[in-house]
Amino acid sequence: MKWEEIVPILTQALSDKKDDEKTEMSVIAQGIAKAAKLLGSNYQWIITNVPYLTGGKQNEKLKDFCDKHYPTAKNDLATVFLNRCLECCAENGNVSIVLPQNWLFLTSYRKFREDLLNNETWHLIARLGEGGFDSSAAAGAFTALIIFSRNNNAASMISGLDVSKPRQPVEKAAVLRTGEVKSVEQVKQLGNPDARISFLDSNYGDLLSKYSYSYHGLTSGDMPRMKMAFWEILNNKDIWIPYQGTVNKSVLYGGNEYLLRWQNGTGAINELKGSRKDGTEAWGKTGVLISQMRKLPATLYTSCAFDNNTAVIVPYNPSHLSAIWCFCSTSTYNEAVRCIDQKIGVTSATLAKVPFDLDHWTKVAADKYPNGLPRPYSEDPTQWIFHGHPAKSNEPLQVAVARLLGYRWPAELDEEMELSEEARALVKKCDDLLSYADEDGIVCIPPVRGEASAADQLLNMLAAVYGDSWSNDKLSELLKQADHAGKPLEIWLREKFFTQHCKLFQHRPFIWHIWDGLRDGFAALVNYHKLDKKLLETLIYTYLGDWISRQKQDIANGVDGSQEKLDAAESLKKKLELILEGEAPYDIFVRWKPIEKQPIGWDPDLNDGVRLNIRPFMSVPDVGKKGAGVLRDKPNINWNKDRGTDVESAPWYNLGLEYGGKKGDRINDHHLSLKQKKEARVAAK
Repeated sequence: MKWEEIVPILTQALSDKKDDEKTEMSVIAQGIAKAAKLLGSNYQWIITNVPYLTGGKQNEKLKDFCDKHYPTAKNDLATVFLNRCLECCAENGNVSIVLPQNWLFLTSYRKFREDLLNNETWHLIARLGEGGFDSSAAAGAFTALIIFSRNNNAASMISGLDVSKPRQPVEKAAVLRTGEVKSVEQVKQLGNPDARISFLDSNYGDLLSKYSYSYHGLTSGDMPRMKMAFWEILNNKDIWIPYQGTVNKSVLYGGNEYLLRWQNGTGAINELKGSRKDGTEAWGKTGVLISQMRKLPATLYTSCAFDNNTAVIVPYNPSHLSAIWCFCSTSTYNEAVRCIDQKIGVTSATLAKVPFDLDHWTKVAADKYPNGLPRPYSEDPTQWIFHGHPAKSNEPLQVAVARLLGYRWPAELDEEMELSEEARALVKKCDDLLSYADEDGIVCIPPVRGEASAADQLLNMLAAVYGDSWSNDKLSELLKQADHAGKPLEIWLREKFFTQHCKLFQHRPFIWHIWDGLRDGFAALVNYHKLDKKLLETLIYTYLGDWISRQKQDIANGVDGSQEKLDAAESLKKKLELILEGEAPYDIFVRWKPIEKQPIGWDPDLNDGVRLNIRPFMSVPDVGKKGAGVLRDKPNINWNKDRGTDVESAPWYNLGLEYGGKKGDRINDHHLSLKQKKEARVAAK
């Protein structure tokens, strides 16, 4: 409709109004008419920064309009505006526009790119990247400045420059004036994969996709329930399978921290909203795992399930794996991908659509790995392929303490796990350390119940670990590495071990430091994997009981400070008894279990993970740090509502309503009384 046609319609609408309404409506009508006139005109040059709104955030009316009138541009309001601006442009007129850059490479815009490449003339693309605006409201926007002409010039060259690296707008502006400008033929962009806009030489030969296929990772639908660190649980293979995740930098073997609650593919993975069994075709094969983040760090794929923040590139011919690894683990690969896709989270399909010179990278691999790629080996105790020996660990004291408490790594317990010869030899050497492990998984920092102090027991373990090379100098070296130079081992155990343990193991600690709040009071290190009801009773009534008896005896003998220690110990005893009993609010609540299967008292299921099971120990009144309960430090753990929505059949589907939310909310910070649980169990029977 032309603007001239709108005027009589508005005039008729005004005639139906009362006098007092006509004035206001007249102003509105004039504005609408003027807008219609402006939008109905043609212009020689349109310069604008358009509004951004992805299709998923548009209301139904706007979405329907974009779908009907601009089907190839509809995925974002910004590209719809680009289309509209070109419509408003006179023949041979120009459009200079700032808009999100993702449409230049995302597969969903392929038809839109092809239309513009075939019908318009592209002059300039300046990739601004993140931080192109001074306004904080635009934080996170990755933008591009583009100039078009409203005509088709088949011989046109597209000029381009990249100013995405500078972080501030003023810095980007400077590079826009002085940066290197590249040029490519417009028509040849149609020959790129998915017609993506790239300033690479279009005669670059074969793509990586000729030699490999890229698989997208699995989505669990409920990560806190379905994905846990291997050290949190006992690896029951009927329930859990290895689940490889992202790495922060390229490394031969990494991302091996997690397990997936798979249950042979028949459990909750089939019921949860949003769960997808992607990538299963890659399981059991060799390949390269790419973390789909900014720098696309790579690691070798360990042939297991992998999460949806990663993709696995599997070579069609396994003999090409070394060459593909050498390519993908370098910055060259990241640069090649970023030439065609600047989105932070690159799609799995894009990862193989880059130029790949097989001959060149085969030669690189032959020079770097003359005997082939190394077999799995790691000195990182957060990896399930870690051999378990402290002497060859990047955290020797942490590993030694864990061994002292009786913990063993998965590589020690799985004879079929693929490991290098060196790793397998170190696993064998760990057998010599088994006799130094505490039998019940409780080691008190002060000497209690006739047992040596934790420091003395740890020293014996370390002497066995290092053999002839053990010395005071070696101990000093280990303490310095643990940020405790020049101080006694016992003080490290009391003041730093647990904090460092929590940080190292992603705030899902499996060795718990329980104490009474006094620097020289009762303190015990406990192996969470062994801490059942019986062992908690042993901690309370045997170890702590012995300490309490000693304080009473010291009081009788007039020993200074004994009364304070006795008071702190008896207070700790009462708190531990609250946990043992498990009455609300010192209970364990597992949101995916019905009430009749909730733990009664301290009866944890390790398959529920540290996050839920540690709650009673952090919920009882604090003995030291706020929010830490009876623990020496506060792990960074909360029980907030988890992301996602449960299915209607979930046992606590309506619980969100009690907390001001909605049905299906995944509530964790809920409490049940012992009476409720017991009555539910009786009713279930």
